[in-house]
Amino acid sequence: MNNKRLIAVFAAALIFVAIAGVLVGKYLFPPTVSAPVAEQEEDHAEEEGMVELTDEQIKTSKIEVITLTPSSLEAQIIAQGSVAPTPQGQAILSAGAEGRVTRIQKRLGDPVRRGEILATIESREAAGISSEVKAAAARAALAQSQLAREQRLFDEKITARADLESARAENQQAAAEASRARQAAAAAGVSGRFIAVRAPIGGRITSAPAILGSYVTAQDELFRIANPDRIQIEAQVPAEDARRINVGDTATVENSADEITTRVLAVTPAADPENRAAIVVLESSADARLVPGEYVRVKIMLNDSSTDTSKMIVPAEAVQTVEGREVVFVRTKEGFRARPVRTGARGGDRVEILEGLSAGTNIAGRNAFLLKSELGRGEAEH
Repeated sequence: MNNKRLIAVFAAALIFVAIAGVLVGKYLFPPTVSAPVAEQEEDHAEEEGMVELTDEQIKTSKIEVITLTPSSLEAQIIAQGSVAPTPQGQAILSAGAEGRVTRIQKRLGDPVRRGEILATIESREAAGISSEVKAAAARAALAQSQLAREQRLFDEKITARADLESARAENQQAAAEASRARQAAAAAGVSGRFIAVRAPIGGRITSAPAILGSYVTAQDELFRIANPDRIQIEAQVPAEDARRINVGDTATVENSADEITTRVLAVTPAADPENRAAIVVLESSADARLVPGEYVRVKIMLNDSSTDTSKMIVPAEAVQTVEGREVVFVRTKEGFRARPVRTGARGGDRVEILEGLSAGTNIAGRNAFLLKSELGRGEAEH
């Protein structure tokens, strides 16, 4: 009996020691499996939707970074426009008289200076004008000599004052005719039987239909000149939108390579009867790198105090669809991160953001689809 009691006590002691060891082990060495899993999931969540790009890569990819400011769809008008010369920035040169083109000194694309001779025309009209100049000069010289003779006779008291006054009037008339003939010849560029076609402005030749040896009339076009430093932007907007635009409103002009800030110079008071659109004229600077004739996109910001400008408006191309969700790529130190947003109304190529963005946030605008492509490629590799 005593042996059985000793064995039972010893077994109970072993069980107690084992339980105590387990409890002490759990207290001193707690399990660490769940924490790393959570940390890994958190790290993976931070990397989700991230596209790493350097500033140089962003610039090379031509990804536009814009800063959000409160606005509204009604606070901006977007229209298509074109670059055109100002009224003082273009000129059309005609022959001015019938004749044959005997010399062409400039060709398409050449730079020209104001007053420079571009072509020479041999014309019978030029010969006639030259003859009139000579005849008028001869009559003026004769009238001048007659006046001097009458003055001498009057001083010697041989002729009456009436004869002197008549000679003086004839001299004045002859001098006026000679001056008119010389001015007409100069205006026509006449020298002998030739007419010199001169550039009225400086710039470059944009059209040169003149052909050496061809016979031309007075109205035939020989050259067109445009000054690239004197240009303006002409945008077509619907008549109802034109009423909301005022002279001085700020605008931006975008082409394939650049974006410039400008302002409204004028708005036509009437719409074109064919397309029901009014023309808005915007100024341009000489360093805008715009070419006359190219098409641009115009954004006109309205100074209308009645317009609600408390919402976030982004370009439509800034909103991309990733895994069935609409996202906007927000600029970070490492590149861009896709942020889900909730969109609202759309107008033209702009979208209203109801949730997900705040003022002052930098996002990707133009070429944001490149980030979507890069994000998809990165996830596929992962």
